[in-house]
Amino acid sequence: MRRGRLSLAGQAFALQLIVLAVMIATGVVLAVLDARHDNDVMTTREVTDVAVSIAESPFVVDALRTPDPTAVLQPVTEHIRADTGMDFIVVMAPDRTRYTHTTPERIGEKFTGNIDRARAGETFTETFTGTLGPSIRAVTPVHDEQGNIVALVSAGVTRAKISTELSSQVPAIFAAALGGLVLASIGSFLLSRRLRRQTHGLAPDELRVMYEHHDAVLHSIHEGLLVFGPSGLHAEVVNDEARRLLDLPPGAIGRGDLPLSMQRMSWGKVRDETHVTNDRILLINQDVVTWSGRQIGTVMTIRDHTELRAVMGELDSVRSFAESLRAQAHESANRLHTVVTMVELGRYQEAVAFATAELQLSQSLIDRLLSTVGSPSLAALLLGKVNQASERGIELTVTDDTALESTAPLSAHETVTLVGNVIDNAIDAASATDDSSAGWVEVTVRHENSTETSDNQTATLQVRVADSGPGMSEEAFEIAAQRGYSTKADHFGLGLALVHRLVDRHGGTIRTERNPESAVTVTIPRKEYT
Repeated sequence: MRRGRLSLAGQAFALQLIVLAVMIATGVVLAVLDARHDNDVMTTREVTDVAVSIAESPFVVDALRTPDPTAVLQPVTEHIRADTGMDFIVVMAPDRTRYTHTTPERIGEKFTGNIDRARAGETFTETFTGTLGPSIRAVTPVHDEQGNIVALVSAGVTRAKISTELSSQVPAIFAAALGGLVLASIGSFLLSRRLRRQTHGLAPDELRVMYEHHDAVLHSIHEGLLVFGPSGLHAEVVNDEARRLLDLPPGAIGRGDLPLSMQRMSWGKVRDETHVTNDRILLINQDVVTWSGRQIGTVMTIRDHTELRAVMGELDSVRSFAESLRAQAHESANRLHTVVTMVELGRYQEAVAFATAELQLSQSLIDRLLSTVGSPSLAALLLGKVNQASERGIELTVTDDTALESTAPLSAHETVTLVGNVIDNAIDAASATDDSSAGWVEVTVRHENSTETSDNQTATLQVRVADSGPGMSEEAFEIAAQRGYSTKADHFGLGLALVHRLVDRHGGTIRTERNPESAVTVTIPRKEYT
């Protein structure tokens, strides 16, 4: 989009140039004034030294005693003037009468200027406009052997000469100022380029509007958002929802503050990874952000799927029940066909015996589960898993000591989640074995009492699922049960993580064993009673 106003970088560059120009111009003026002051100080020192040197020379006193002091002093003072760079050297009588002068016609005339302090015996300097124009001059007394003032000496340099010398220094000052301005302009330009890259050429009001919209969006969206810089180690943006979902502390956030499974994520593109934290199931997406062909960071979005997973878990249970009914209907049709065929063949007694035996076996399991398991949903789940395992060639049995008045302290849904996922993992393990014999799974769900003291007893809910699989070492089980992530849509990626989270929430324990058989045991404390 074309904008008619300067970008922030352009405004900063223009402002810097103006400030630099003013500062350098001020510096030039101050440098010229300082040079002029230095020249004045140096000239004052020089004219004083020349005047005092001539006044202290015995030659001057001797010349004053001759009949024509001018004839003796004029050639000498002019020679000294030429050697020292003075514009004039005047030797005069105490009454101002000149003995010497740069312009011979002025000899014999009265000296113009202040001499009272010199006649009083003091050497002094002043700026005065004389016959040669404005000048810096020094005036000093000449003493004879008895200390009497017999003459005065004045040496000076005109302002015109001082200005000429100063003018010779000005080009160097301006050259230095110009060089400084060029270097400062180059530095300002490079800084402006960097600022333009960082602000993408936006004007200040555009940056303000972008920030306001950015801040408003971050606080209003219902997804967690984290933006990491190029290094990927520190989050540059963390919105409120991300802090809530990940339970992050206030202040700066790094990768190390994220849940362990998210710390191990790839820093590249991630699509719909499911991560389990202490109390939530989260869906993570991550994209790499590039600008002008270079990577400038990564953006991570987080959605809370805890409630959705709960609904999906219930849906999975219903689907499992439906699959069990379908399997039972299929088996019933096969058995019915068998009975009908046996009747058609006239084998009536065998048909009755076959039908009665199958009915008694199925009804016996149903009656036992309904009578020993106080939760209808758990009983239905176990019946469904029996048929599901049978379809995969696995024999699933529910032990005789399975007995449960209620699922407390777990809810019916938590119980289905816990038992269902552990059984699913056991069926998978039994199916994966290379043993030629049929696989098996054995399930026990019961309340168990353990005496802690002579008076108090603790009741626990215990779920034990054994299988014919090879089992898992404690290290492998810890890794599998660790709160992690999965890109799979079914239970296989999240089963143990969900179970582990549920057990932790209720203060229970979960352990695995390999001898004498592979088994997973979950124990959850229920209540204390006397």
